[in-house]
Amino acid sequence: MPSSLSELRVLVTGASAGFGEVIAQRFAAEGARVILCARRTDRIEALAERLGERAHALTLDVTDRAAVDRALASLPADFAAIDVLVNNAGLALGIEPAHRASLDHWEQMIATNVRGLLYVTRALLPGMVARERGHVVNVSSVAGTYPYPGGNVYGATKAFVTQLSLGLRADLIGHRVRVTDIEPGLAETEFSLVRFEGDAQAAAKPYAGIEPLTAEDVAEAVIWAVRQPRHVNVNRIELMPVMQAFAGFAFHRER
Repeated sequence: MPSSLSELRVLVTGASAGFGEVIAQRFAAEGARVILCARRTDRIEALAERLGERAHALTLDVTDRAAVDRALASLPADFAAIDVLVNNAGLALGIEPAHRASLDHWEQMIATNVRGLLYVTRALLPGMVARERGHVVNVSSVAGTYPYPGGNVYGATKAFVTQLSLGLRADLIGHRVRVTDIEPGLAETEFSLVRFEGDAQAAAKPYAGIEPLTAEDVAEAVIWAVRQPRHVNVNRIELMPVMQAFAGFAFHRER
């Protein structure tokens, strides 16, 4: 990596809110050129205006493979050679057990969390390898390691992200391209509101009585990993609020 983050070109998916928005802001504050990718054009254009000329808004649905290829091939010259890809776009939908869960929800999570991440990564990785520099930062979740009731397919998609990150590291041996997996625990963003489809009361319950992680906490982990010397690869970072821990075994006892 360049000695200064100001030399970087950074592409952030899911940049219209939550982790992605704050990650983009942090890189911009360090002087990097930042490509803001999301479906909500109004939000990323407003963010790009706030960040100034070193930000570029790119309306993009990562689940549309053809659109990903077109959009990334059309980046302005000053933004085209991506140094850092932050695969942040993702979502959880529903909290129902598997036998009652919505197949539509499952398909949308797989499309965004798995296929979307693959499309963007595959589009940008060859350029990183050819230039012998680059860093792929995948935003996964502790749900990919520690299952919980109702987390079924969401957790499975994040386990995919974590395992893919390790697989990329294996494939990239011999090239100066780094891969880091960021695995946050409970964090308060729009994530819960999306999961509960706009039900603000239900969305607030997971955070009751707990000081959760913030988007700023996760952005700090990303910045720290990218800032390491070029010969250092941070494989994974798992972070949780102090008042959260991985669960023990669950038992249902017959009465």
